[in-house]
Amino acid sequence: MLWRHGQTRWNVEHRFQGSTDIALDEVGREQAVRAAKLLAGLRPDAIICSDLSRATETAAELAKLTGLPVATDPRLRERSGGLWEGLTGTEIRQRYPEEWARWDPPQGEAEVDVAARVVAAVQEAIVGLPAGATLVVASHGGAIRAGMAAMLGLDPATWDRLGPLANCAWSVAGEAPAGWRLTGWRLLEHNAGTLPEPVLSDDR
Repeated sequence: MLWRHGQTRWNVEHRFQGSTDIALDEVGREQAVRAAKLLAGLRPDAIICSDLSRATETAAELAKLTGLPVATDPRLRERSGGLWEGLTGTEIRQRYPEEWARWDPPQGEAEVDVAARVVAAVQEAIVGLPAGATLVVASHGGAIRAGMAAMLGLDPATWDRLGPLANCAWSVAGEAPAGWRLTGWRLLEHNAGTLPEPVLSDDR
């Protein structure tokens, strides 16, 4: 289960956060409390999260309810936005129109590199969990999309087809049943836990 952090002030201001460490705002903390109550009902077996505070604060709410420890992993951080970090979407489009069209932040991190580190962190966390266990991964919108797309085996040219996650929403991936015609991971739910609403995200 891939769970995006709650709202921050920069989300509201439509600023690209990337690897900048921005804490949850009051609404974000309320979102984390609400989402944690829903996720606790699924009886997760383990929790891992990005080491950025907006993710650790979100994961902590689930830890309070489940009693599970939270393992932080910097590989689950949001994509580094290079020169875009701290800029609003409007400022990015005005200053870097060509890079924005490619979604390629100058001095930032390649999306495929983000995907590789997120997948590695998830795979490592899964090792040792019993069959059928539920792992909750608290991370960031762009990192989750890239990691999930790579887990599903999608061509990077198609990753934009996965819509962004709302704050404190989650997606669920599960392994295909043994002997089924497909192998590997399947997307079971996407952007769950919310009513339809505008998405405040680094992901476009």
